[in-house]
Amino acid sequence: MITITDRADSAPPSPATRNRQVLVLGLGNILLSDEGAGVHVVKQLADTHTGLPDVEFMDGGTLSFTLADAIVTTDSLIVVDTAALETEPGAVQVFEGDAMDHFVSTGAKSSVHEVSLSDLLAIAALEGLLPRRRALVGIQPQDFDWGDQPTAAVANALPVACERVMELVRRWQA
Repeated sequence: MITITDRADSAPPSPATRNRQVLVLGLGNILLSDEGAGVHVVKQLADTHTGLPDVEFMDGGTLSFTLADAIVTTDSLIVVDTAALETEPGAVQVFEGDAMDHFVSTGAKSSVHEVSLSDLLAIAALEGLLPRRRALVGIQPQDFDWGDQPTAAVANALPVACERVMELVRRWQA
């Protein structure tokens, strides 16, 4: 089960009071075939890693400013989303730390999200609460047409993306 935590507080947390969980945030619209890849990955991970300590799997949908609170209250953030990697459909690439920041702020935008991941990270940075560890697991889409299932190329990439996420989780928790 994917958990969505209500983290409403009266004031933003200080870096010292952030939780030490790894937040795995899946983004996308599951009604637009490959656009929903991030959500599909998070659902698979939540189903196969139930009860994994200190890891929260969250369906972030198509993003909104309401996710800013989840981002600023975690110390470790893994985002899974489609990304314009300029490679074959279904390719998976990991961007970590500064490489993630650079990619989301300068990479080609091919998303239908309400707000961009770059916007949310900018909010966190302005508050001085950018997660210390952060990564993007990007999946090259093939198609954004109507459909509740990803294309074959992206569907075949979902287990690879799941493994990349879990490699980061294991390394960060070591």
